[in-house]
Amino acid sequence: MGLTRNSKKFKNRNKENYTKDDKNIIALLGNPNVGKTTLFNTLTGLHNHTGNWPGKTVSNSEGILKTSNKTYNLIDLPGIYSLNPYSEEEIIAKEFIEQRDIDIILIVVDATSLERNLNLVLETKNIKNNIIVCLNLLDEAKKKSINIDINLLEKSLGLPVIGTVARNKKGIKELINKIETFEFPDENEEFLIDTESKAKEIYNKVVKLDDENYNKKTIKIDKILTSRVYGIPIMLLTLGIILWITIIGANYPSETLSKLFSFIYDKLLTLCVNMHLNKTFIDLFLNGIYKVIAWVISVMLPPMAIFFPMFTLLEDLGYLPRISFNTDRIFKKCGSNGRQSLTMCMGYGCNACGVIGCRIINTTKEKIIAILTNVFSPCNGRFPSLIAITSIFLVSGIGNKFVKSITSALILLGLIVFSFLITLLISKILSKVISGEDASFTLELPPYRKPKIIDTIIRSILDRTIFVLGRAIAISVPAGIIIWLLANINIGDVSVLSHLENILAPIGNFMGLDGAILLAFLLGMPANEIVIPIMLMIYLQTTTLTDYSSLEQLREILVKNNWTIITAISFLIFTICHFPCGTTILTIKKETGSIKWTILSIVIPTVTGIVLCVIISNLLRLFI
Repeated sequence: MGLTRNSKKFKNRNKENYTKDDKNIIALLGNPNVGKTTLFNTLTGLHNHTGNWPGKTVSNSEGILKTSNKTYNLIDLPGIYSLNPYSEEEIIAKEFIEQRDIDIILIVVDATSLERNLNLVLETKNIKNNIIVCLNLLDEAKKKSINIDINLLEKSLGLPVIGTVARNKKGIKELINKIETFEFPDENEEFLIDTESKAKEIYNKVVKLDDENYNKKTIKIDKILTSRVYGIPIMLLTLGIILWITIIGANYPSETLSKLFSFIYDKLLTLCVNMHLNKTFIDLFLNGIYKVIAWVISVMLPPMAIFFPMFTLLEDLGYLPRISFNTDRIFKKCGSNGRQSLTMCMGYGCNACGVIGCRIINTTKEKIIAILTNVFSPCNGRFPSLIAITSIFLVSGIGNKFVKSITSALILLGLIVFSFLITLLISKILSKVISGEDASFTLELPPYRKPKIIDTIIRSILDRTIFVLGRAIAISVPAGIIIWLLANINIGDVSVLSHLENILAPIGNFMGLDGAILLAFLLGMPANEIVIPIMLMIYLQTTTLTDYSSLEQLREILVKNNWTIITAISFLIFTICHFPCGTTILTIKKETGSIKWTILSIVIPTVTGIVLCVIISNLLRLFI
């Protein structure tokens, strides 16, 4: 039952603080999926990412709300269901509410799920009484013929209630006016109540349903999307379609960007020569730094600009929680829970984003497991390599372009399923090794909502694509310098790069690869996009990153350097199972605050990749 405490002495102490304190803090509180962060963005003018699944906000976001007579510091607390602390989100919110001097607690409730939301309101009222209730999503309630008597609700709660539609800014002026005129209420008598009985009583009093079966359509859809028979196949089909669109859509802009950067390269070369700059500097700048950055942008940007918006649309639509629900049983058997599937899906866009997303997982043990295994999700940076090698060695000679694209998408989907199985296996092993308690997993399936397509595209490009690209470019600059130095410094008559290739050759051959491939992966740690260009630079013995004009040209180079179907399969396996990129490693260090976990995040996937390559390549040699 929802039993909470009340302390009159605690209230008196805080009331004194409010009258003396000039910080003007408003705490934004509410269940997940009530539009809380959307309201935060509307009030502050910020554009924090909003997600249509539980636990999206897991840290305090701050913004400024300026009214006609005062400036407030608005704190967006994690979405929670209760102040009885269990999850990390609930602990964060409860500690903030109890330990900070707060002028107003603005509780956002979902008009379509009022009974459940009222429990948090009543729990909060038991310990604080400086509350304004924001009844949000009134538009969705209207569509479902849910009628709420706001005046009666206000009277029943003994708290001010303002109705809003935050995404369309309806009711926002009234809400700001209530904030401006808010006065600290008189002391309530000390009480202890069963908030769940009380919430039901208020709900029955203030809510009238014109249609008792208002949720019938959602239930019908969920019976299909979350069924044991159709749920997983639909999930795989959806992911396959997204990958196919990404593959097809990214080709043309990548080619255009490549030509643009080639044009700019020629102009920069002419400019540098006319300025009589040092030849070594020109070579380092253009063939070292510039070429790496150009390659990363031209190869990385188009697929991210396609994948991230589509992923965000699924998020806003409300489908991602269904994916989490479908996979929860599988992850639970491996010592984790369904939330890991959401972070895994983020990893398909960018592993660094996936690692940050692990904040939504409640326990330290399960969070660490999700972080250490996220790298097994092949990110957008690895897609070009997977697609190129698949097209050359596994799809070549199959039908026309359309058939080849479908086949490539299916094989890529198969590789993702393979990565998923590896994730489950390693998660199971880690769950036996890492100490800590397992968390129960409560997941709310939010209503399906029509996403704002233009806003979603803009937000995903700004919040994810540009953010990830910026980090990749920052890491690529020193990588370009190092690669150029290794290719241009000779020991005897041979470059350092060639010496390193020869050292790694025995290990590579044992794995079904070669020294050039292993060295390319090592030097490509800053960005997975440059693995193939580095590999070509080694094969062709050039001193700069080398592009290929077509897949046929790439095939000729690889075949000349003894590539076979076994090499290709080993390459695909190691592309999925190897150390994280530099951006992800830095993110893991920041999120865990631990050198130990950071090192293990490098060692675990690398060892896994080496073992799999050795086993599979040697088995294939017996039959091919």
